[in-house]
Amino acid sequence: MRFTKILAAAVVVVAAAAGLSACSSSSSDTPSTPIGGDVITPVSMSANDLQGASVDLIVGQVLNINTGDLATDSYTGEVADTKVAEFVPGQTGGSAELNPGVQALAVGTTTVTMTNEQGGIQPLEFTVVVSEK
Repeated sequence: MRFTKILAAAVVVVAAAAGLSACSSSSSDTPSTPIGGDVITPVSMSANDLQGASVDLIVGQVLNINTGDLATDSYTGEVADTKVAEFVPGQTGGSAELNPGVQALAVGTTTVTMTNEQGGIQPLEFTVVVSEK
């Protein structure tokens, strides 16, 4: 009889622990994809490889530009057709460092020119071709 009471108490403890763990929240509870949309993987390229290149993106996709040894926030960019794409400047601050990039906005083709404030560096000129998903 005593064994039955111990076993019953153990079952209650396990059930209570399971119930409490179901109530806890963690970062794994968040969805991995946006509601109503697909995740679009960025295209990553080195700034050194962009001169004269043609980069294919789909609407909503981002070109992530690795600046190598140069500061990520030292580049500025100009997009010829801002309806097709936009330049996103790099940022440096605290422990975060974000590369510059180009965001594809609409179907079309445009030229992007990037310059660097650290003089003596030739402007980078490349083409972005944006298509539908």
